[in-house]
This record gives sequence, C-alpha cells and structure tokens, in this order.
Amino acid sequence: MVKSKEFSQPIRDTNLVHREFLKGANTISNYIWCSILFLGGFGFFLAGLASYYKRNFIPLFDSTELDFIPQGILLLFYGTLALLLSFFILLWIVEKVGSGFNEYDQVERVVRVFRKGLSFLKNDIYLVYSFSDVKNIELEIVDNINPRRVLYLCLQDERRIPLNPTTVLNDLAELEKRGIFLANLMEVSLILNRL
Repeated sequence: MVKSKEFSQPIRDTNLVHREFLKGANTISNYIWCSILFLGGFGFFLAGLASYYKRNFIPLFDSTELDFIPQGILLLFYGTLALLLSFFILLWIVEKVGSGFNEYDQVERVVRVFRKGLSFLKNDIYLVYSFSDVKNIELEIVDNINPRRVLYLCLQDERRIPLNPTTVLNDLAELEKRGIFLANLMEVSLILNRL
C-alpha cells in the first residue's frame, strides 16, 4: 500500500484498480470549532438566562446585572445559534460527511467517485464516468488570502469533479505526482491552472 499525504488513508493500488480514500469532515479543525462554539454558545446561553431570571448561573461572571432587553435576549439568541451550529458540525463529524473514495478501474475503464452525505437525507453522491468521457485532469492552484490546491477530473461536457478535499491545503509535489499518475492512467493531458 502507498501512503498519500493529501488523502487520509492509504491508496489501494492493485495492478488494475486504484482506489483513494478520503476522510471527509472528521478533521481536527472541526473538533476544535465544535468545542469552541459549544463552550462559547453555552456560556452566552447561560448568561442570557441569568439576565432573565436574575440568578447567577455562571460563578465567574455576574450576569444578573445585565438587562434582559436588549443584552440578555441577544446573548440568548447568539448562544442558541452557536449551540445549533456546534451540533450541526458534530453531526457532520459523526456521519462522516464528505468521506468516500475515488476509484480508477483499468479493466472497465471507468472512474468511480463516491462521497457520503447525511444518512437521514439519503444524499450520498456516487458518480461513474468512462475514461472516454474524461477530457483532462486539472490542477488548480489559488494563491491569495484563501489558498487552495485542488485536483479536478474535467469531463467532455465541461463539468469539473474535485478529486481531493478543497478545504485542505495539500502538498503541491504530491498533487502533481498524483495528477501525472492519473493523466497517464487515463491517457489524457494534465493542465495546470494557476489563479
């Protein structure tokens, strides 16, 4: 097995089938954001309740002196929003949204792309394309305040399917090697698109 830096798990390479696994929303940054939003939102929510009931729920901060309108109600509102957002991120982590695989089958000459969605919505994505539908492989590099390095599968009908997570800044040398490998495998060109 070959270990790849841009993908979370090993790439399973047999002679004729190449499969890359992606880990999706199960990242350290999502755990950190979920924790920060939960703790901050819970604190805001308790401060808003304390201003309404005029009882101190937080020992380090006396929130009974706050007026319920407008400060207390805003603290309740923002606390509720932060708690809901933290539960939403936790749901994405538990459901492993965005995880999946890219499979390149040389026997059937097809590309299979699978991404997991939320199970209760049943919105998993499963795409199958013939090698003949593939126009090229594109490596897009964006160097600005929000840098991005993405490998795309470009189809004849001008659709672009991302092959790696767009939220992770991948090692450029690894992406180039992967792009060259895939372009040679599917016998198409590799295009560098620098924005």
